[in-house]
Amino acid sequence: MVLSRRERKTAAGFTLVELLVVIAIIGVLVALLLPAVQAAREASRRTKCTNQLKQFGIAMHNYADTFKVFPNRRGGFGGVQANRISPFVQLLPYLEQQAMHDRIQAGDPANGIPPGGPRGDGSWVVWNTPPPVFRCPSDPNALTHGNNDKGHNYILCEGDQVNWINTSTNTRGMFTRLACRRFAEVTDGTSNTLLMSETVCNVPTGNGGAMGFASSGQVKTYLAYARIGSDPTNSPQVCRTVVSGNVYTAGTIVHGRRAINWTDSPACVITFNTVMPPNGPACADTSSGDSGDQERAVLPPTSLHPGGVVAVLVDGSVRFFTDNINCGNLGAAQPAPDGNNPFGGPSLYGVWGALGSIAGGDAAQGE
Repeated sequence: MVLSRRERKTAAGFTLVELLVVIAIIGVLVALLLPAVQAAREASRRTKCTNQLKQFGIAMHNYADTFKVFPNRRGGFGGVQANRISPFVQLLPYLEQQAMHDRIQAGDPANGIPPGGPRGDGSWVVWNTPPPVFRCPSDPNALTHGNNDKGHNYILCEGDQVNWINTSTNTRGMFTRLACRRFAEVTDGTSNTLLMSETVCNVPTGNGGAMGFASSGQVKTYLAYARIGSDPTNSPQVCRTVVSGNVYTAGTIVHGRRAINWTDSPACVITFNTVMPPNGPACADTSSGDSGDQERAVLPPTSLHPGGVVAVLVDGSVRFFTDNINCGNLGAAQPAPDGNNPFGGPSLYGVWGALGSIAGGDAAQGE
């Protein structure tokens, strides 16, 4: 059949203008849908992170039911282990990791590794990769990096204390060196006291050796803590003097030590304090120690969840705490008098500080 000129004109395809309009419409729809897809994915990741912290809360409760105390921050024995084993090793049987726990407790005497493992910062094939529950799905750095792949995300609360954080046997929070807390000590209320939260794994930053390294001006605040020449105990807001936006200013000496090793237990590696708000800048006094062993430091929890962090309280409940939580007077000093006694009385650091203390007499309600 032969089409007439009119019929051939009617049967023609889209014009160029029509095609461009269709492409433009598709582009607009993709641009509108992509953020929604990304938000849905992050919501799913945050839900999984929440569930994992819930597992830690249950594990801590089961441990406390068994031993009548919570694990201490820095355990193990002397000698090879140097009392430097994190409580996460003790929690393994309560996180459905009995087999891994048994292998660690057996050690490897033929190769000089005692029962319970080597020093917490040591490499050992048995523990070089933590169980998946230790890693937040929103942080790809923890999923792919770590000292010998030992990076993790979940950390312990030392309360609203800035000095004596590494060697004190009695901080204001739930975890302290070589001492175990009991439920009875949490007089501020278990539903008003933080147990654990999260941090972004610092491994991609490079841990900086003993003395740290100079920031190029591109190091994100959640990927390191700064070494400064003054004591943040006297005024925690001093940490803000070395940041510009969400990065440390060029030339600032920083350490990438946070959450680099799930079996190690120095305070700057495995704890947080409730002074600076979630995702705020972190800093430590240069003269208070090297590597990750600083005694005076401000260490807020961090995450890649928009707007805040997930945390589990002593009663086992899990909540999301925003970056805008009340932090009271960050220009005030709240020093512990020595390594065996914490600062006494209500927190000077607002709702956030009160949530960290176990017995400050200021039972704060979480936001």
